This record gives sequence, structure tokens and C-alpha cells, in this order.
Amino acid sequence: MFAKRLKQLRKTRKYSMQEVADTVGVAKSTYAGYESGYRHPTLDAIQIIAKKLHTSTDYLLGLTDYPDQLEPSNNAKELLNHQQLHWDGIPLTQEDLELVKRMLEHVIQTRNESGGNTEQS
Repeated sequence: MFAKRLKQLRKTRKYSMQEVADTVGVAKSTYAGYESGYRHPTLDAIQIIAKKLHTSTDYLLGLTDYPDQLEPSNNAKELLNHQQLHWDGIPLTQEDLELVKRMLEHVIQTRNESGGNTEQS
């Protein structure tokens, strides 16, 4: 899986093997071995490759199916737009997400009506 994803993502990002090999600090033939599955990069090299290809090491290693590197958002509204949310492994339906959104909108509206931002100590 690693080799296939590595090659596919490199091509998608329009980098040559030589460009990625230079970034990692290995010979082109060594990098070609990564893409063919003949060689395996070090953990440090995987991290460097992931940064170069603007992806996560989790994607390259097959731990996620999302190739685009996403910075975590603290915005609940953005988070609730994610289609595959779950609660401790139990998938949330679109109806569940809509209910949560309405509840949060009510909390914010109530807070605004009562005089603004109230912080708890």
C-alpha cells in the first residue's frame, strides 16, 4: 500500500522521482525502490516525504484514506460538516449532526441574548 500511495501521490503533486529523492537525501534509485516496494524508507524519510507531498504519514502508511493534509480545526461548525464523524465508534447520522448543530446554535443564541461571552473559571 505504501509504495502505491507514494507513487500515486508524487504523480498527483507533479514531482519527479529525482525531486523527491533530493528532498529525502537519497539516490533516485533508492527512491525508486520505495515506489516499487523493493526498499523501505526510514521513519525520518517517511516524515520528510509526507511533508514534501503535502500529506500525512498516516495516509502513506495506510492508516487513513484522506491524502490531503488537514490541519485540525477547532471550529465546531466546520467539524460537524465532516461526513464520517462518530462517537466512540458509533457513526453519527446526518440527522444526529443536524440536531447537534441546532443545539449549539441555541447555546450561542442564548449566550448572545444574555449579554455576550460568559467564561467559566
